[in-house]
Amino acid sequence: MNLDQMVEQTLRQGVHPAELIHRHLPPRPAIWREFPSDLHPALASALESRGISRLYSHQEAAFSAARSGQHFVVVTPTASGKTLCYNLPVLQRLLVDPEARALYLYPTKALAQDQQAELRGLLQASGSPALCSTYDGDTPADRRSAIRQAGHLVLTNPDMLHAAILPHHARWVRLFENLRFIVIDEVHSYRGVFGSHLANVLRRLDRIAAFYGSSPLYACTSATILNPRQLAEELAGHSMALIDQNGAPSGSRHFFFYNPPIIDAAAGLRRSQLGESVSWARRLVTNDVPTIIFAKGRLQVELILTYLQRSLGSKANNVRGYRGGYLPNERRDIEAALRAGRITAVVSTNALELGVDIGSLDAAVLVGYPGSIASTWQQAGRAGRRLGSSLTIFVAGNDPLEQFLVRHPSYLLDQSPEAALINPENIYVLMNQLKCAAFELPFRDEDTFGPGPTQQMLAFLAEEGILRRAGGRYHWMVDHFPANDVSLRGTEENVVIVDRTGPPRVIGEVDLWSAMLTVYEEAIYLHEGTAYQVEHLDYSEKKAFVREVDADYYTDADLAVDLRVLDVLNGSGAAQGPPPDIAAAGREPVLAGLRVGGSTPSVETPSPPDAALPGRAWGEVLITARATVFKKIRFETHENVGWGKIHLPERSLQTTAYWFCFPAELEQTMGREALGTALVGVAHALGSLAPLFVLCDPRDLHALAQVRAPFTAAPTIFLWETTPAGVGLAEKLYTTHDELLVTARDRIAHCSCAAGCPACVGAHAAVGSNARAQALQALHAVMGGLAHANR
Repeated sequence: MNLDQMVEQTLRQGVHPAELIHRHLPPRPAIWREFPSDLHPALASALESRGISRLYSHQEAAFSAARSGQHFVVVTPTASGKTLCYNLPVLQRLLVDPEARALYLYPTKALAQDQQAELRGLLQASGSPALCSTYDGDTPADRRSAIRQAGHLVLTNPDMLHAAILPHHARWVRLFENLRFIVIDEVHSYRGVFGSHLANVLRRLDRIAAFYGSSPLYACTSATILNPRQLAEELAGHSMALIDQNGAPSGSRHFFFYNPPIIDAAAGLRRSQLGESVSWARRLVTNDVPTIIFAKGRLQVELILTYLQRSLGSKANNVRGYRGGYLPNERRDIEAALRAGRITAVVSTNALELGVDIGSLDAAVLVGYPGSIASTWQQAGRAGRRLGSSLTIFVAGNDPLEQFLVRHPSYLLDQSPEAALINPENIYVLMNQLKCAAFELPFRDEDTFGPGPTQQMLAFLAEEGILRRAGGRYHWMVDHFPANDVSLRGTEENVVIVDRTGPPRVIGEVDLWSAMLTVYEEAIYLHEGTAYQVEHLDYSEKKAFVREVDADYYTDADLAVDLRVLDVLNGSGAAQGPPPDIAAAGREPVLAGLRVGGSTPSVETPSPPDAALPGRAWGEVLITARATVFKKIRFETHENVGWGKIHLPERSLQTTAYWFCFPAELEQTMGREALGTALVGVAHALGSLAPLFVLCDPRDLHALAQVRAPFTAAPTIFLWETTPAGVGLAEKLYTTHDELLVTARDRIAHCSCAAGCPACVGAHAAVGSNARAQALQALHAVMGGLAHANR
């Protein structure tokens, strides 16, 4: 049975409308443009040899923008030919000026290596002798010198640019003297802390290019987001021409929005999201439909992979997993197997959301909401890349956000995507990047590094003995290489996972924060469908030792979180406290005492504001977290079969949060226990729905409810960012406070459950409390007239 027959059969079976909504997007024809009159004949011939006789309209527009010297960003869907938008102007320049150089930035090594083959094919077909090479951690040492000396097109990633190219720019003189283009692919992926770092890395790149006398043009591409031009301009620091009229054709697209059937109407419980996703995937794989299954996390990938392989029998080897933590050679092998058609399906996190060539897939199963409309379209776009019919199946879970989306598919299909947020002035990011920039080139007294107080920060570093000021310049003084200590992805050094079943071998890695929840002693670590038990976690040496076991359960850890307010900010970002004090002593690390545009966070919790405190606020907070206990959960049935304690040190995070207070008298009118239940339910709904308003992964925000918060002395809900110093999500939620509350109220009010369920107020409602009504009572109390004004 082919895909079209499967779609027809499913619709013919008449699944209940409350469980399955079908949307069909008809095919779209291409909008063609003739080759530009000044396109180099060799390049035109190369395109024609590859079956391209005309350009899509957005490809021609990008070529014209580059020809006129404009920095540009192209925003079109997945598989719309964005690669030619930057390759054509770059190759055109190379054919005219053989000494020209271009630097290509991709968010992952896999994507850079994937694009290299396409670029080399065009070079060869056009007769250009230019050298095109990837330069990343996998590049052999004997190749690196040749690339530095003779590489015309250098394909790399931000991490390599940051740590291996910019600090050693003296070895790259020919590149920087002749740098004509900087290509940034998948711009939408550079949000949050990663994007904030990249904006500063590009400031460093521009400083070095200017030092060598070049002024490169930026060519950027992005998936559809709300603010592509703004994001590209914040990243590159230059005005951008926006090219967003898509000229590429698309095939017929089917969307199934599937809500698992209710199994307990009173409790609002539905059949398992994972189990139903496995059923859809099994049906697709059994019919040999090339499929990708997107899960939201590592554990979910391994559980789906395990269940799917067990259910497929002889076809189990047709399915593989793909996620962060797999070693590079494993990932390359899986990518190659997909392209070659040796496997039918892959279960992946968003690691395969980007445009790595994995061949022609026909179906995508989305196990819940990926976190943004942009990511939803990216994941759906991995199917149907060859103009044939495609199917995307969105399987909802018992989560307020997913229940909202499965009932309102037009939100995903018709709504404008979210804005991507970065904060290059995040003090943790900015100070570390300023150190890297100072190591590369001295700063003069008149130099700036972004809009922040550059000279004030340089003076602070000089007082700390990191820089030395002489002759109107700040010079690097420390016998230390700063870029080695700075991770662009906002993570600390990873914990390496070592399998001791046989000869010791590394099978994966996990960041330190996640290690608390995944590789504590006695935890079950799942990898490619195989269960390993953690025998020992050496936290100081960052190694987890595991052994393969035949376990019929997996483990899930609980995290205890404490929040302390450090500083209150207003809506524009200005502090209500004293002016900046850069030289705050006694703070470790040094940069902890410095914040741009605000006050130094006090070591002691500040006094709560007086009665004039607004109903909501945002500011800086200190989060202290500790993994406490873990549960053993049986496969398939998900019953709790045991528990254990976790003995690990607590970890701290200084970040930003948005919070709002409920009337203090609610504790008397509702009772402390009922109010606590209500606040937890509201917090659950708000935390789940927040990604509707900001482009973020649901894991980028956490919610915390306190019946009597120490800082506000009132019932309070906090939504805090998981990124050090924050990237603007809390401030954005502060500004969308009213909309967020109205959406949460409507989700809870319109839930079909009787007293509260995981789809509205969270799993705690299952104990039988009237959590739904209590949450609505608390919301109405805090919203007042707003609840009626926005109906």
